[in-house]
Amino acid sequence: MTFPSVEEYYDKTRFDYRYVWNSRNTHAIHFGYYDEEVRQHVAAVANMNRKMAELAGIKLEDLVLDAGCGVGGSSFWLAENIGCNVTGITLAASQVADAQKTAAQRNLSDKTHFQQADYCATDFKSNSYDIVWALESQCHAADKAAFYREAFRLLKPNGRLVIAEYFLNVHDEATNGDVDIKAWYDNIAIPNLLTWAEHEAFAKTAGFKTTTLQNINPNVRRSLLNAYEHCEKWLPAAKWLNRLGIVNKVQVGNVLGTAAQYRAWAKDLWFYGLAVFEK
Repeated sequence: MTFPSVEEYYDKTRFDYRYVWNSRNTHAIHFGYYDEEVRQHVAAVANMNRKMAELAGIKLEDLVLDAGCGVGGSSFWLAENIGCNVTGITLAASQVADAQKTAAQRNLSDKTHFQQADYCATDFKSNSYDIVWALESQCHAADKAAFYREAFRLLKPNGRLVIAEYFLNVHDEATNGDVDIKAWYDNIAIPNLLTWAEHEAFAKTAGFKTTTLQNINPNVRRSLLNAYEHCEKWLPAAKWLNRLGIVNKVQVGNVLGTAAQYRAWAKDLWFYGLAVFEK
């Protein structure tokens, strides 16, 4: 099997995220943050934005770069709830088109701007943004060090990079060779993952002066389990529909990869973290 590129993955799983993960209403293709007050999917994915924004201290006057913006959910949340201006970038042209359409429908075209670009090598001017935001997007970068260097270049002095990401607990041969880790990587266009220590080292080498990390495994457990249960339920149908030519191989792989992601998490091979890096 030829594994998908990032663009192909998101192009060919657009239906899955829209109708299984409800992104047609939430515009979110990420996991949700559950707590004592939030116990439902739509509210949980919005809550993840809220927690990231609070951790980074985002204000009305901040200029934000949504690095790996997907279909624009975080950009819309920031514009509507904080009022800041957001530029969203993604490799997938289909996501840019979806985000621009939604922005027009929600009267947010003056606050949000979307374009196709690589967050590891943009043509934006240095010192342009107060915040670089990456919600479950940095995992797709083959060169994580390049991501940190570009984020540092783009940020103004005292600017912050905030990420929600998957972190390996141990980066060794056994983890890299684990059957579920491999199935997750291969099917969801993830070239590699790193430990927190490796992320922190790349960030500090890039020039970031302070770092903060929160392990939020308890808050995302329900969201991870929901995704896993959806996959277990729909895998037989996905395989059958693939044989009929209705569902593509990338969609089947998405089901397999998402289930493997949960199993790897249940084996304590990785954790979900929120992190902030200050320039």
